Amino acid sequence: MPGRPGVLVLMGSGETSPTMVEVHRSVIRRLDNRPQAVLLDTPYAFQENAADISARARGYFARSVGLEVEVGDEVAGADWVFSGPGSPTFALERWTATHVAGDLRARLRAREGATVLASAAACTAGVATVPVYEIYKVGAAPHWRPGLDLLGVLGLRVAVVPHYDNTEGGTHDTRYCYLGERRLARMEPDLPPGAAVLGIDEHTALVVDLNTEEALAAGRGRVTIRRPGSQAVLPAGTSTNLEEIRRLARGETTVSGTALPVISPAPHQVSLGEATRSCEERFAAALTGYDDADAVRAVLDLEAEVARWGADTEEDEGGVEHARESLRLLIAKLGARAGTPSPGDLVASLVESVLVLRGELRRQGRYDVADALRAALLRGGVLVADTPDGPCWTSTGSDRPPLSGLLTPGH
Repeated sequence: MPGRPGVLVLMGSGETSPTMVEVHRSVIRRLDNRPQAVLLDTPYAFQENAADISARARGYFARSVGLEVEVGDEVAGADWVFSGPGSPTFALERWTATHVAGDLRARLRAREGATVLASAAACTAGVATVPVYEIYKVGAAPHWRPGLDLLGVLGLRVAVVPHYDNTEGGTHDTRYCYLGERRLARMEPDLPPGAAVLGIDEHTALVVDLNTEEALAAGRGRVTIRRPGSQAVLPAGTSTNLEEIRRLARGETTVSGTALPVISPAPHQVSLGEATRSCEERFAAALTGYDDADAVRAVLDLEAEVARWGADTEEDEGGVEHARESLRLLIAKLGARAGTPSPGDLVASLVESVLVLRGELRRQGRYDVADALRAALLRGGVLVADTPDGPCWTSTGSDRPPLSGLLTPGH
């Protein structure tokens, strides 16, 4: 279809999460009403749950983006092509052995159609690729693999590094697609001559209009062009163009030294990890404050977040399974709480026992001891009043709502 809009999107992660919905929609709006859409499942095709990942991705695009997607590898004539998580090297080996690598390059060279590459697939787009599984999970020495160099047809000599700001390691450095600073610094001198690192944060995208060469950093984080000893950072909302990115990748300053324009970024999108932590904190505060209703609300809100993120195919901050584990733990704690008396229950039981003793003392005419008990209760924050219906009491001096009770005859 001559004259089709051309757009390239590189995503750091979150490609099937709520945070990237608007990025996808902005791309789809450029295409025909019923675009031919293809999902390349190659990066994760070796996984036992590949069919489930594809089903979740297709459901996400249908529900959240309004796009009907088919799994396949015929990308040459497609209006929209997407590929995402998995193993970069597995995808490289299969795409270079088939027509797919050439077809992807041809799409960008013709500057037609939408090509969306995320996570592992984004890794393959540059002149060099991070073999993340082999280094991080198997223990291979840090090294690069030759990439598809799709960006070479756009004049960009870079290695794309998604998950650039990853923090899953906690106590160890997992930035830069799980390499960490030590390994990336060791690998940089081994990049092909003149190549730079194009880092894309999680839940962040670089959106390039292939016809006008306008480029936009979108999402939650930043796009980084890194060379040994220097780097340029494009926060979300930064509007630039391919020529500026080419210059930055070559180590040059921006044209005339001027700052890149920044547009108003989209409202901050909360990640699943952040939402999970917020619900956990609210739940803990509710238990401490004996506000069972708010504890239940925190559990229900976390369950809603799990459902909202159910299609996400990535594992940022532990992913949906981590959130489900947290949800199960909170439910278990809530169940255990149901059988545990609160301090209010314990105070009521104690006060009413003392009032039974006080009533017995009064019946025996031992008013001095009974009055001493009443004074002791007052010093402890419990006000006792004798009424025609029997003694009643109210707690005072607490930051919780007052407790109260009426000791009925027969107690």
